[in-house]
Amino acid sequence: MDIMTTAVAMVGGYFLGSIPFGVILTRMFGAGDLRQIGSGNIGATNVLRTGRKGLAAGTLLLDAAKGAAAVCLARMVDPSLAIVAGAGAFFGHIYPVWLGFKGGKGVATLVGIALALSWMLGLIFAAVWLGAMAITRISSVGGMAAAVSAPIAANFLLDQRTALVLTGLAAILIWKHRDNISRLRDGTEPRIGASKG
Repeated sequence: MDIMTTAVAMVGGYFLGSIPFGVILTRMFGAGDLRQIGSGNIGATNVLRTGRKGLAAGTLLLDAAKGAAAVCLARMVDPSLAIVAGAGAFFGHIYPVWLGFKGGKGVATLVGIALALSWMLGLIFAAVWLGAMAITRISSVGGMAAAVSAPIAANFLLDQRTALVLTGLAAILIWKHRDNISRLRDGTEPRIGASKG
């Protein structure tokens, strides 16, 4: 795996990950500019604030799919490039060049990456994500808990290199949730299904 091939995998993953499906879907179906709604985030949770559950589900699936596609395409060239391209897709989603480097928080894209790396890793990620949300009814808690679980599981299921990269991605994801963490400390983080009153 030479430097040029690694760079191509990273950049290719970045541009694939930078496709802002949340913005595209909400505009395509007349739900407005997602960046002017709710938190301004381009992910599925903010799409849900438009009241369009179908668009939110579509955004979630497509954001996961672009992470998975980056991993799978790179693996076809060289299996060792899979995690590199996945990391590129993650960075593309949270820092998309098309939107002034203001993107999502990376949870859906990371679950797609995890699933493509190993179905068992993806299953663990999804189980922790959904389980933590079910217990707390707080979306951000589910996403952060799942991100933390990924490198721990990868250390047993895959290899230390992949686990190390996933540790870095988890740290960035948690940093992107810093406002959520502040609201969690203050007890003001909204719960799923709670009224806005």
